[in-house]
Amino acid sequence: MSVPEVVREIITRNRSIYDCMKMDLINYTALAVKIQPEIERILGNSVNLNTIVVAIKRYADSFEIKEEVNEEPVLKNARLALTDGIMDVKFSIKDSNQIDPMTILDKFSKITNNYEFFRMSDSFRFLTEDMEDIRQIFDNVSDRDDVFSTGLAKIKITIPNSQNQSDTVSYVAEILHGNGIELVNAFFSQDSIIIILNEKHASRAYEILHSDIMRA
Repeated sequence: MSVPEVVREIITRNRSIYDCMKMDLINYTALAVKIQPEIERILGNSVNLNTIVVAIKRYADSFEIKEEVNEEPVLKNARLALTDGIMDVKFSIKDSNQIDPMTILDKFSKITNNYEFFRMSDSFRFLTEDMEDIRQIFDNVSDRDDVFSTGLAKIKITIPNSQNQSDTVSYVAEILHGNGIELVNAFFSQDSIIIILNEKHASRAYEILHSDIMRA
């Protein structure tokens, strides 16, 4: 990932910063100082503060450009798939001496084909059905209870002729936020975007996004 991509992702996932930026109520240098450690952790190397400030400024400018240009609807022809009863399984790279990801993937494939796997900068993530057989795979992990996040649902958004995924996540987050629903997380795969939210909001979020697609 590039510095601008990381900046966009961090801002998109932080609702308060995102809203302040859209209203032009944020100091770019102060924000750059605040998010610099996270950017460097994700990229694995030091990043010049001015580079971050420039990336923030360009992202802020993009809001004005989008308001001036009549673009194609962001979710036009998108397809949605909702799955509830989802569990987020996360373990750090330092724990990979206890758990070999390839071995885990092999075990997953024997239990279910309904899962997503993501390799992050400092961790491995599985999004899967909340099943006891899945939990047993991680029996030997220390701090086992910290591995699982439950009570979640996922909405998989597949968009033909894929556009900028960060823009799509920003758009989806804004629609749901306007309806009182916040994202728990968002992940990018090669051909789709997966948003994670609390299970109690899943059906309503699906209907909101589906209605937006039908209007496109």
